[in-house]
Amino acid sequence: MLSAFSSALRTPDLRKKLLFTVAIVGIYRFGATLPSPGVSYSNVQACIKLTESDTNGVLNLLNLFSGGALLQLSVFALGIMPYITASIILQLLTVVIPRLEQLRKEGQSGQAKITQYTRYLTLGLAVLQASAFVALARTGQLFNNMCDQDDPAYQIIPENTGIPMWLTLSLLVMTMTAGTGVVMWLGELITDRGVGNGMSVLIFTSIAARLPGEGWSIKESSGTAKFFLVIGLVLVIIALVVFIEQAQRRIPVQYAKRMIGRRMYGGTSTYIPLKVNQAGVVPVIFASSLLYLPQLYLQFFDQNKLKGYQIWIQNYLANPTHWLYIAVYFLLIIFFTYFYVSITFNPTEVAENMKKYGGFVPGIRPGKPTADYLDFILSRITLPGALYLGLISVLPNFFFIWLNQQQYQNFPFGGTAVLIMVGVGLETVKQIESQLMQRNYEGFLR
Repeated sequence: MLSAFSSALRTPDLRKKLLFTVAIVGIYRFGATLPSPGVSYSNVQACIKLTESDTNGVLNLLNLFSGGALLQLSVFALGIMPYITASIILQLLTVVIPRLEQLRKEGQSGQAKITQYTRYLTLGLAVLQASAFVALARTGQLFNNMCDQDDPAYQIIPENTGIPMWLTLSLLVMTMTAGTGVVMWLGELITDRGVGNGMSVLIFTSIAARLPGEGWSIKESSGTAKFFLVIGLVLVIIALVVFIEQAQRRIPVQYAKRMIGRRMYGGTSTYIPLKVNQAGVVPVIFASSLLYLPQLYLQFFDQNKLKGYQIWIQNYLANPTHWLYIAVYFLLIIFFTYFYVSITFNPTEVAENMKKYGGFVPGIRPGKPTADYLDFILSRITLPGALYLGLISVLPNFFFIWLNQQQYQNFPFGGTAVLIMVGVGLETVKQIESQLMQRNYEGFLR
């Protein structure tokens, strides 16, 4: 990895792309720390210090993806999450809506249209999420009701400013929505003129920005010995994640020779790579969001009438150290892994495309037998992938138990964070190496 980056810095055009990417990342981090209009930055910091050991799980996940910008209600508070949600929704709707499936099959023009729909849906979701987070911040629920909004020292959105509150709230929602649009544009700039996938790079940056602070909090509260032990375990986890992320089952495909005019075409051999982790990090996000729904549901009803249910949910379904939470989280990840793989990889469609172009799996007849064979292989390879995702995701929960503390719910050294960081790092390095290979390739006659 280091050799690839050093070689890229010695190549002028790649060096420009890397520096451009670093500049865009710097702009993104500046926007993540820039307070939104109408928000008291000092009061926000006081609330964060007051409630840093007790915040909702899904808000911690969103705060991790935004690099800590969400709880500060900064300009880029929503981060890239509305775009990720919109992309997942459209990907799921492609299976249901024939028009979207037809656009997907049209190639680059159809993909450009789907990207345009994704942008519109992203802005719509940004308006909804910004309104929800502003409402949670104003009532104190963003910090789990531990930050009294009647106390002027903890008011996130001060009231006695001489400006109508409806105007302040509207401006705040518009600012955060516009920030999401800018983040989306910055990600596309990195994709077009920088190195790597822009959206993935921004998520990687957000998570990496949380690592020093979280690591230091472990050292301060648990001691140096546990801190270095955690670092050692993190390195082992990263090595295992790299190994699994690179693992794949290659299905050999042979193309028959065809005579077209006076030329012979086909006769080549290739393979279909089926990754062990075919679903990526999407099942983890789905499972985390679904586990938060009971807590969100209770907030719409009278807390006094549902006090017993609230206590039960807080003790079992919202406590990351309880065995029931860990078991439900693990099973949800396995379910969503199978569900997501089944809708993103269609063995019948792959078999039909192979048959159309004269391809076949050696020893398997084209058509339905090939589809059944691919479905059989996919179902078998998805099981270790689902177990891998589940184990990596619940690993931070065992850290909570071992450290005997509740304040590491933002723990960035396991689960979703490691999966994203390793995946983005591998993808970026592969892209750099492929561009270096194109520039340093020596022809046969040279």
